[in-house]
Amino acid sequence: MTDNELLSMAQTFGTPLYTYDAEKIKQQYNKLSNAFDKQTRFFYACKALSNINVLKIIEQLGAGLDCVSIHEVNLGVRAGFSADRILFTPNCVDLSEIEEAMQLGVHINIDNISILEQFGNKYAGSYPIFIRINPHIFAGGNYKISTGHIDSKFGISIHQLRHIERVMKSTGLNIEGLHMHTGSEIKDVDVFVQGLEIMFEIAEHFPNLKYVDMGSGFKVPYTKDEVETDVDRLGKKVLNAFDTFQKASGKDLMLWFEPGKYIVSESGCFLVKTNVIKQTTATVFVGVNSGFNHLIRPMFYDAYHHIENLSNPNGPERIYTVVGNICETDTFAWDRKLNEVKEGDILVFRNAGAYGFEMSSNFNSRLKPAEVLYLDGKAQLIRRREVFEDLLKNQIEVL
Repeated sequence: MTDNELLSMAQTFGTPLYTYDAEKIKQQYNKLSNAFDKQTRFFYACKALSNINVLKIIEQLGAGLDCVSIHEVNLGVRAGFSADRILFTPNCVDLSEIEEAMQLGVHINIDNISILEQFGNKYAGSYPIFIRINPHIFAGGNYKISTGHIDSKFGISIHQLRHIERVMKSTGLNIEGLHMHTGSEIKDVDVFVQGLEIMFEIAEHFPNLKYVDMGSGFKVPYTKDEVETDVDRLGKKVLNAFDTFQKASGKDLMLWFEPGKYIVSESGCFLVKTNVIKQTTATVFVGVNSGFNHLIRPMFYDAYHHIENLSNPNGPERIYTVVGNICETDTFAWDRKLNEVKEGDILVFRNAGAYGFEMSSNFNSRLKPAEVLYLDGKAQLIRRREVFEDLLKNQIEVL
């Protein structure tokens, strides 16, 4: 998508607006798949962006789907994913939600001893499962999105392996997959290799093992100085380690990954309109017609999004603080250099395809934005902008 095309979308569909470039999604997926061999499968982590049109594009690419709620599983089925291409990895859910997923025939990943015992006592080895291991590896990045450290709620501790074995032996559980996911901003390729070595160490305890799932964490660059994960180097290192293990053990395993942000983040742009320019004694605020109700990542994760002024791309650079219209501290960027901004100008937030619309809300009773897919040179509306009546559609007036 060119900047002129983005401006045209803002004029056609209004702002705030999320836009996704289908071709970029395909490029990111192909970059991953080309770096690994046929023994590797990719399951898109749809919590990053779950619009059903995006899911259909990813299904057509041949990927699987990683789901963390039963509703994501049902979206995947609706989008055309077969059961064997869906992995369900919930946490802190009741056994009944797992049983609902079983009825659909998808892969089940259990991440705590309590549910493992309940499942084993009820179903024994009649339904093969994965178990999620917490390796106690801190993979870097924001602590809020690192999931493999010792304080994380995710997974069964590597130090509880004996407990897992006792449950498996006493109930007859059929464990066909081991899963490990350490975080969402892994900058060091060797973290994956370190995790894989841990998987190899415990693999011998699971005689029915077919799959090793390394989660994701592929780095997406947000600033000009950052670089994305070198997936070609990762592919060589991981596949070499995998090949060595398989020759030594005699086990013929498949390797799985669950990229989410890596596939969709760079495809997305978020367009907003400048409402006010406000000069104070400390700064110049650019107040836009959105807020953390639409893009919470900067406030929640201290995330950086590159911002540009599409309406005045060649204007002189000035320093601004970009803020939203929510009645809370609502800052997208402090002391950011932008080409001179005037009221009415359209700004674009880059790298907004992951966890943008997906984490949006109606805080302050404000409406959620529209979504547009840019496919084959054409911009198509894939989610209408909310209207006032949407705020009331599930409310019951009793007075």
